[in-house]
Amino acid sequence: MTSRATTHLYFLRHAEVEEQYHRVFGGRLDMGLSPHGHHQARAMADYLRSHRFDALYASPMKRVQETVHPLGEHHELHPTLMPELQEVDFGKWTGLSWDEVWQQYQMSAYAWLDLLEADRIPEAEPADQFRERVSSGLRAILKANDGCKVGIVCHGGVIRMALSILLNMPLAKMKAFDIEYASLSRLHHHPERTEIQLLNFAPWRDL
Repeated sequence: MTSRATTHLYFLRHAEVEEQYHRVFGGRLDMGLSPHGHHQARAMADYLRSHRFDALYASPMKRVQETVHPLGEHHELHPTLMPELQEVDFGKWTGLSWDEVWQQYQMSAYAWLDLLEADRIPEAEPADQFRERVSSGLRAILKANDGCKVGIVCHGGVIRMALSILLNMPLAKMKAFDIEYASLSRLHHHPERTEIQLLNFAPWRDL
């Protein structure tokens, strides 16, 4: 993915979800935020008050919309909703806890990136389809915002796939990167390369 100037990409993961969905493969379940999640979202918005975005994009899913709301207010920006930024569909794993995945499929939840890339999660979104979906969204964002500062609010799986695409690394390698709830990862996308400037910074935790 090329651009003519350096584009600053701010990837934000949504805040903590409702407690009943902790350690659960939520995927396409449209859950909201927990009370702590709302606190995290406000902390992120406060931290980014001085970072003026030229554009703001977001997944249409409820947990992202509740996360982006205070950020949009601070920046006086209405986020552009992109279906391409929705979380991956976990197929038969959707709604199952990590323990239930082991009990039913004898597969470790910690290996989900490897299993997804190998298309071994039953009825999940195929890895190639997931990659092309996220890649299509990134191409559109970069084309419309060459040389700009862009906020992208989405999901842990989508951020890992975006990193895989932009850094030209296998998706399974992204398990080395922790992407916490309400965390910020900042990348500089140059015409010839992409650089990570900040990874997994969470204002509610780190300040």
